[in-house]
Amino acid sequence: MEILWFICIILSLISHGDAHGPDSCNQEGGLCRVGSCVSGEYLASYCFEPIILCCKSLSPTTTKS
Repeated sequence: MEILWFICIILSLISHGDAHGPDSCNQEGGLCRVGSCVSGEYLASYCFEPIILCCKSLSPTTTKS
């Protein structure tokens, strides 16, 4: 029975298709964070689902010249 639980957990971790990886997150202007996004950010996607989130800033960053 223990091997059945182990197989279910492994299949659950492998089957998630939402994770895009840290490179994709960084290219889209986000940051990978563990646990939750900080204040002023929102969950855009996952770097590694379900633990590492891809968080993006709520307001676009502006540069002064």
